[in-house]
Formats: sequence, structure tokens, C-alpha cells
Amino acid sequence: MTDVRTDKKFFLFACLALALGTLALYWPVTSYPFINFDDDEYVADNPVTQAGLTWHGLVWAFNGIHVGNWHPASWLSHMIDCQLFGTNAGGHHLVNVLFHITNTLLLFAFLRSATGFEWRSAFVAALFAWHPLHVESVAWVSERKDVLSTFFWLLTIIAYAGYANFSKIKNSKSKNCYALALVLCALAMLSKPMAVTLPFTLLLVDVWPLNRIQNSEFRIQNSKNLLIEKIPFFLLSLALCTVTFFAQRSVGAVSSVGWSSRLGNVPVAYVRYLEKTFWPADLAIIYPYVYHWPVAAIAGATLLLGFISILALVLLRRGPWLASGWFWFLGTLVPVIGFVQVGAQSMADRYFYIPSIGLFSVLVWGAAEFCENRPNGKIILSLIGGSALVGCVLTTSLQIAYWQDSETLFLHALAVTQNNYVADNALGKTFEQAGDNARARALYEEAVRIEPRYAVSQFNLGVCLIGFGLKDAAFEHLAAAAQLDPGNPDAQFNLGVFFLQNQHWPDATRCFAATLRLQPEFVPAHIHLAETLVKQGKFNEAAAQYRDALRMDPNSANAKNGFATLLAAHPELK
Repeated sequence: MTDVRTDKKFFLFACLALALGTLALYWPVTSYPFINFDDDEYVADNPVTQAGLTWHGLVWAFNGIHVGNWHPASWLSHMIDCQLFGTNAGGHHLVNVLFHITNTLLLFAFLRSATGFEWRSAFVAALFAWHPLHVESVAWVSERKDVLSTFFWLLTIIAYAGYANFSKIKNSKSKNCYALALVLCALAMLSKPMAVTLPFTLLLVDVWPLNRIQNSEFRIQNSKNLLIEKIPFFLLSLALCTVTFFAQRSVGAVSSVGWSSRLGNVPVAYVRYLEKTFWPADLAIIYPYVYHWPVAAIAGATLLLGFISILALVLLRRGPWLASGWFWFLGTLVPVIGFVQVGAQSMADRYFYIPSIGLFSVLVWGAAEFCENRPNGKIILSLIGGSALVGCVLTTSLQIAYWQDSETLFLHALAVTQNNYVADNALGKTFEQAGDNARARALYEEAVRIEPRYAVSQFNLGVCLIGFGLKDAAFEHLAAAAQLDPGNPDAQFNLGVFFLQNQHWPDATRCFAATLRLQPEFVPAHIHLAETLVKQGKFNEAAAQYRDALRMDPNSANAKNGFATLLAAHPELK
């Protein structure tokens, strides 16, 4: 390692260039609307979030599973945004961009301080700031959890580095830094469950760039101390892993994909991330799951990953940056690489946000070491590096443009992928909201044809067919959605409405009751259940449902009118 340079002018200039360059690159997103994929559940149609930072919202964020995960810090962040900007999507986008800029500067400051290499550190930060694979994490409001968890993640590592440095000189400040790192680690995990791998990255940081393993004070016989001091961090990780698994399983997010398919997808997905790092083409918000990869592709990917891993271990002493960065990339992707398959995607650009730090460090340090002692090495390195950054900026600017609205985003996804039933469904929803029900119906039908087990498209198609007067076909798809996703209150509610309109009172009662078990404060379900109970002559039970509805929403005209009609016919219920 070279001597640490303290060129403050270079540091300030680099920070300014990184910050202003990233702000200019991502500025267009501040004029973009919310998209109709998760943004509605997180902000656009979420009354709790839109109310701003309230005591009810604070309790709600911590006390329950929402949108398949437990990440209360991210919910509070969205509430603060609504407090500041209301439902103006531009403000929410701007905060994402500012977090991304901050993460870039934190990464640069940490690497520069820990390694002493200013240009290398700045280049890693520039790749992080401007690489096209990071557009999804920044341009998607719902991915606030990505930029927020990374913010706390990097602060955790900086605090941990302070603890490690103060420990060398037996300074009492080390305890404060350790406590701060633990608190920041918890905040990272409360922002996004993927942060459960953070304790593992602290071990890698010990290897490089802190070099605690190689220092004379920390030889092999003392390496167990490095593990012992991480125990509180790993306990936090274990607790969140447990909560996340049961949360996603409870809402049906954990896929039933067989082990053979999942294990086959793992090495291929890793290599696809590597491929898109070097050639970021055909990026999409959803990459459909491929159930059967060719054996040759799986074997080739496994051999490549194994070869690089063995090489990193062999060169551990000569180039610890290779082992630290490479295993950072592999390890931080473990929660989302498919061992436990969540959702319908085989991989996702947003999953690369944190893992990219390790990979970019390997590429930059590797290229610099390779060119360092070669003739014209600096010139070659500058040309390659400059070309890479220019390519990143141009490609990222193009990728950002695809996020300008839902229609553009999902049309692009369909253009660069195959059998993308999730994109078909989302684009259908976009057309339905625009009043183009014919195109919406065609897309929903295509989504169901590709993957009939996808409950969301079954549900949307069923609702759409009701508008075309095709009640029998609508019932089939609504029933399929309710069976495929019994934990979805919307599917249960709409199936109940169908039964109510077609005078199937017991079935309607069952569906509305199921809706209220899943979402007890859903006032329309209370009202419709009351109507259904009246039809069956269960007047006392109906009155109780009307009272519950009015308690939750005293201004509900439907509840007032329905209850008044019931009391007029049965005054003894007063």
C-alpha cells in the first residue's frame, strides 16, 4: 500500500465532481411520476404513508408485515417524504438521488481513508455512482429501501473502521465506535432485509482494506477475536432472517420452485450479474424466472465461479483486495440469489447495488496493479478507465429515460425479455388505468397464458372481464386468484363482490370474512358483509358490521345509509 496522501484539494474536487455529476445524470427522474408497480402500495395509494409522520404510522411501520417485508425504517422514510412533499413524486425521487450521492461520497471517503489510494477510490465511487445497473435502485421510489439501507451500511463500516483503529491504541473511543456501528447495523437491517449479510462484510473488511488479519497484532491465533466481536452483529442478522422468512412466507412471496431449478439458477445468476457489469445491455425491471437452464450453462458458470474463488484464496497474501471484493460480491447476493426463491424474478438490477462495491473494488484495484509497472501503464489505465466511465454515463442516461412512466418502462421490459408475464400484467394495469380495457385484457390474458399460477394477473383479468360482461369467465379467474393467493385481501374482497352481485350469499359471506381477517380495518368489506348478512336474515350480525364500519369511518355514506335502512326495518336493533 502506498503512503496515505492528504491532498484535501483533490478530495474536495473529487467529491464535487462525483456529487454534481451524479445529480446532473439523475436529475430527469425528479420530473417522473410514480410507477404502478409497488409505488402504489408504498406511497401513491397508501393512506398511512400519505398521512406523514404520525404516531399511528410509527406503530404501523413496526407492528406488522407490509408488502411482504418488515422494513420499518424505510416506511418511516416514505412518511417523512410525504410530510415534506405530499404525493409529489418528484420530491420522493429527489430524496432517492440525494441518498445515492451520499452513498457514493461515503464509499469514496472510506476507501480513500482505509487504503490511501485516492484515484482508485474515486474511480470505484464513480463506477458505483454512474453504472447502469444502479438505475433501478435510484429511479424507483419503492427502492428507497435500497439506497437507505446502503447509507446505514456504509456508515456502519466507517464506524467499525474507527473502532478497529482506536482498538490498536487502546483508546476508550473504540467502545463508542463499536456501539455506534451496532446501532447503524440495526438501522440498515430495519431498512432492507438484504442487509443481513452486513456482519459478514465486516469480516471481509478486516481482511481488506483494514488488513487486521495480516497485521502483527492480529495473526491467526487471534483471528477468533475477530469472530467473537461480530457475535452481536450476527445475532441481529439471525433475528431479521427469521422475521423476513416468515413475513414473506405469510404473504405467499416465498416461491415453491423446486430445489433443482433453484440450485441451477444460482451460478447462472451470478454469471449474469458479471456479464451485465461489463456489458449492461437489455436491462429490465423484471427478469422472468427460467426454470430449466442448460446443463452446460450451469456447469460452465459453476466452474468459472469456483476458479475465481480459488484464485482469490491463493492470492490472499499478495492481493487481499481480490478475496475481500470477490467474496463481498458473492456473499452479499446470497439472500437474493435464489436459495430461498422470493417472487417471480431470476435476478434483479436492484440486488446488485451493494454487491457491486466488492466487484468494482476488484476491477479497479486489479486493473491498477496490472498496469502499474508496465510501459505506458498509466496512459492505458486512464484510457480504459475513462472509456468505461463515459460508457457508463451514456448507457445510464438511456436507461434512466425508460423510467419516465409505467408504459415506457414495461414496454421496454417486454422488448428485451421473453415470456415476461409480470411485465405483461403491469403494462395491462397501465392501460386499464388509462381506460384502454381492450389492450389491458389482451395483456392480462397473455400473462395468464404464460404463467397461470401468477395470482395477480388472474385477479386483474377476472376484474377486467367483469367490465366486459363475461361473468362466468371472470369468476373462474377470481376464484383462481383467491386460491393461489389466499393471503391477498383484494382477491378475497373482489371474489366476495362477485358472489354478492350474483346472489351467492354464503360464498360472499365467506370471502368478506376472509378479507377482514387479513385486513380488519377495510371499511368496504364491513359494509358488504353487512349487506350480505341482511340478505340472509342475520340482522344482529349485520348491525355489528355497520357499527364497526362507522367506528372506523364515521363519514361513510354507504355505511350510514345501509345502517339507517336496517334500523328502519328493524327498530329493535337500536
